[in-house]
Amino acid sequence: MEVYLDNSATTQTDQEVVDLMVKVLRKDYGNPSALHQKGMDAEAYLKEARERIARTLKAKSREIVFTSGGTEGNNLLVRGAAHANHRAGRHILTSPFEHACVYESMRSLAEEGFEIENLKVDGDGRINLEELRSRIRPDTILVSIMQINNEIGTLQPLEELGPLIKAVNPNCLFHTDAVQSYGKVKIIPKDMGIDLLAASGHKIHGPKGSGFVYIKDKCRVEPLLLGGGQERGLRSGTENTAAIAGLGLAAEKICANLEEEQNRLYALKEHMVKSLSQIPGLTVNGRTGRDSAPQIISVSLAGVRAEVMLHALEERGVYVSAGSACSSNHPRISRTLQAIGLNRDLLDSTIRISLSVYTTMEEIDYACDCMEQLMPVLARFRRH
Repeated sequence: MEVYLDNSATTQTDQEVVDLMVKVLRKDYGNPSALHQKGMDAEAYLKEARERIARTLKAKSREIVFTSGGTEGNNLLVRGAAHANHRAGRHILTSPFEHACVYESMRSLAEEGFEIENLKVDGDGRINLEELRSRIRPDTILVSIMQINNEIGTLQPLEELGPLIKAVNPNCLFHTDAVQSYGKVKIIPKDMGIDLLAASGHKIHGPKGSGFVYIKDKCRVEPLLLGGGQERGLRSGTENTAAIAGLGLAAEKICANLEEEQNRLYALKEHMVKSLSQIPGLTVNGRTGRDSAPQIISVSLAGVRAEVMLHALEERGVYVSAGSACSSNHPRISRTLQAIGLNRDLLDSTIRISLSVYTTMEEIDYACDCMEQLMPVLARFRRH
């Protein structure tokens, strides 16, 4: 049996999405900027995808800008917002466990003279609302908090964070990295006080190299790429029409039955957490109920390196991740696990399991059985 449980790294592309992309690549391949019929046909795909995504967020289609994915999107929003609004202040608040694309963007801004402050998180990875309230200043121009942490599945209460930020400083922009949350939980930016949001296609059964950002009307963001002025001047370059068309369809499909699928994923997660918690030497990190991500489970293995368990599971057809696979295939100490105060002995003994619309209860049971069998065997070879 093959069981793919690394969906937070990437997902299998939906077959309807593939079929649509092939049609665009083979038949409707015109440049969307061209004035002839081929160009207008291609432009129609962009319009349809923009409208499809906007409907899922209850946003305006002009508030959607296409990108190559989460990394570009978050760079555009974080760096672009900071540069566009620096005259109002240079103070920015964020968390210690943002994805590398946000963390490195913040680091580069700090080198340019911006004042970057990290909010503390509790043992489950949650932001303290009162600390956030106390740290916002008149010169705070941006708060950046990811909605779902990509390693342990912490779900931040954006419906509380956004209004709090606006109540303290109405001019402060609120950005969220929604790469792991879009299509998994309900997101209505205007109701949550979100000004800037980034999402990625390959996390929702769309193609790699596709993504979008939501930029609330009248929010100022400087572009990263300069050129022909595509995407309202915010993302120059000939649009990847096939990928964008696929992204729009994937977004529409994954949000069509969001509540029903969310309930199914939570049921799978609850069953898996219960099974894994009974395995000696294995602990589940963070919150695991409906106040956590429906698709992510973080597990620490006492005395067993993550990579050892990963490859042992792979031999049995089960695919998981050693922490996060989003940065590179070179292991490094996780900032997220350090931030929540995980025991040092477990920092390189933690794996991430992530589910998708294709995950079944049979697959969950098989993966749990494999881990139960492997733990005592692998623990014999623990380091001393």
